[in-house]
Amino acid sequence: MNVATVTRVTAAVAEYLVRHGLAGSSVVVGRDARTGSAQFAAATAGVLAAQGFDVVLLPGTSPTPLVAFTARDLGAAAGIQITASHNPATDNGYKVYLDGGAQLIPPADRDIEELLANAPSAERIPLAAVAADDRATAAASCYLARLADRFGTPERRLRIALTPMHGVGGDLALQALRQAGFDDIHTVTEQFDPDPRFPTVAFPNPEEPGATDLLLELARHVDADIALALDPDADRCAVGVPSTTDNGWRMLTGDETGALLGHHVLTTTDHPDPLVANTIVSGSLLGKIAARAGARYAQTLTGFKWLVRAGEGLVYAYEEAIGHCVDPDAVRDKDGISAAVALAIMADSGIALGTALDDLFAVHGVHLTAQHAIRVDDLQEIASIMARLRDRGPTMLAGIAVAATDFAARDDRLRTDAIAFAGTDAAGSAVRMIARPSGTEPKLKCYLEVATPPGEAASTADLLLKALLADVRALVTSSQ
Repeated sequence: MNVATVTRVTAAVAEYLVRHGLAGSSVVVGRDARTGSAQFAAATAGVLAAQGFDVVLLPGTSPTPLVAFTARDLGAAAGIQITASHNPATDNGYKVYLDGGAQLIPPADRDIEELLANAPSAERIPLAAVAADDRATAAASCYLARLADRFGTPERRLRIALTPMHGVGGDLALQALRQAGFDDIHTVTEQFDPDPRFPTVAFPNPEEPGATDLLLELARHVDADIALALDPDADRCAVGVPSTTDNGWRMLTGDETGALLGHHVLTTTDHPDPLVANTIVSGSLLGKIAARAGARYAQTLTGFKWLVRAGEGLVYAYEEAIGHCVDPDAVRDKDGISAAVALAIMADSGIALGTALDDLFAVHGVHLTAQHAIRVDDLQEIASIMARLRDRGPTMLAGIAVAATDFAARDDRLRTDAIAFAGTDAAGSAVRMIARPSGTEPKLKCYLEVATPPGEAASTADLLLKALLADVRALVTSSQ
């Protein structure tokens, strides 16, 4: 990723928009604080301006959800965010939104790639200056105003520990939480200011082991009620809750948080026919919550470019990688800041999030999820493992007979390179494993879930998950 590459990619995006009758339309451009992001955003804006587009260049650094919101709010033809989200410090990336502020999907991505292949060299692509714009400076205020409409602004008593993990979401998250009535907020000082080196974490991802250690230490120190962690571009949010184990606190999984938020949205929405959605690798509890609430439920392929297109009436969507969309009408992507506000409001209701999760388990049974991933140096290793799983997949996992579902063999919208093994025993306990190559890293990911019937002890699900994890580790290791 360099200025020349960004210049050529932007020329291809511009040509795509022109060919689709969108010449001269508005395009929103934003960036995070990573090394090179300022230069990449300037090049992006300059190319678009030279091609006659109405460029709305957000000032300074911007969380990714703000770009998605502003593109939709202004009815822009496109939005472009320079970010590598929670990737390592050496990475950067170029994220494109098209219709309605949603990420591009096929065939637009392939069309742009074809135009890029024929784009001129960077030095032959003209650039033009981009003037300051009132719409750009007002973007954050418009976003906050939407949150006020969505969540209200009453006084609240919750004590919050917060970290933006060296990213660009800290200031806007503080404003959003304070606007929602939360004044007792404590931040991780070492991680609050944007720093492209991410010096306090090995990987700037709240899901990674150790990444939230400073946050939970702060939560214990100030006796917080809830701990919130954004990833560096603030499109993801993880939540920590008081616990009787793990030194008094634990981080919820993305699936646990997704179930809590899904239940909250369904019990508070006024939509006459609401739809909630998650992905094929996410947990199954949301579907049961929706069925009990009389709501529609959909599964999509991995990624919010698919989730936000799950169907009409979408009120909530999530993926297990701590991505949550709690206000699809405003942001057609995952949004860690609005999710943080929603989680804080839930925790302020008088029922602790851990207790609320136990209540869901009491009704629907205990649902636990986990992941096992293998990182490789040669991508052919992943292809070989997937081939072996398809040819000689397991018939038993954690002592339960399982059957295979090969998503690569489907002929519907869920066709993808993934294979699932799932089964239920006579007592109603269920296990599932889905193997899928990562779309962004040289990894094979295995997504695990166990579910026990209502009334079964939580320890039963714990033991089942441990057995499933052991079997999957042995299975994938023997497949290498």
